[in-house]
Amino acid sequence: MAGRDRDRDPALDPRQRQLRSRNLAVLAVLGALALLFYVITIVKMGGAG
Repeated sequence: MAGRDRDRDPALDPRQRQLRSRNLAVLAVLGALALLFYVITIVKMGGAG
């Protein structure tokens, strides 16, 4: 029974592809938000000095 899961290629599963693309989208949004916070912090520090 365990061999059945190993024979199936997860890259071909449409649900796995959908989950992976959703995870990558969330990662991109989080990365953009972190970059935005970083830029805002740098701008505020530069303006205070």
